[in-house]
Amino acid sequence: MHVNLLIVDDHMPIIEGYKSILSFNKSGYIINVTAANCLESAYKILTDSKREIQFDAVLVDYTLPEYLEKGLKTGEDLIPIVRHYSPKSKVVMLTSHSETILLYRILNESKPEGLLVKSDFTSEEFLVAFDILMSGENYYTSTVLRCKKEMVIGNKIFDHYNRQIIYLLSQGVKTKNIQEELHLSKSAIDKRKSMIKDLLGIDKGSDEDILREARKQGLI
Repeated sequence: MHVNLLIVDDHMPIIEGYKSILSFNKSGYIINVTAANCLESAYKILTDSKREIQFDAVLVDYTLPEYLEKGLKTGEDLIPIVRHYSPKSKVVMLTSHSETILLYRILNESKPEGLLVKSDFTSEEFLVAFDILMSGENYYTSTVLRCKKEMVIGNKIFDHYNRQIIYLLSQGVKTKNIQEELHLSKSAIDKRKSMIKDLLGIDKGSDEDILREARKQGLI
């Protein structure tokens, strides 16, 4: 059985590594790989009206050179493009990030069929994941499965904006820029910071206290 893959990664040796590992699959798949080394290249491949290849799966790295002309900043931003132009493709996101909040957001908002943290898997597990995905099931590595549990604190789940605020703070983004990123007013950001403190069990404190407790609870 032939399987057409689009692999998006800005390091060609990594793409070659994935190709090499997949060539040892035990299901007899004949793997045909189309490679893209940036978001711009991947976007143009997916949206090409003359494209004849139907991708069975798209493997995309989270961290990639931006393609701001189309509003693409990370591999996650490519997922809606895949869904629109190649709707039958299974989307597999690979990332070096292990922050609970980031993984939880990807899992629950972008809903890839596969989410693999690179430090979690060996070449053997990569092959197992591939077989499971090709059989029609989803696959998530151990860190991803753990983060789903860690996002529930006192039976309260952080919503999209609260998760984004914590993540942006952890990246050193100032409140003014968080307002612009999330399209929220300063008062809305302040109210949400207060809510986050309640969820984290902080009586009073600063942004640093939020980050300290979030780290302690394994969220970032």
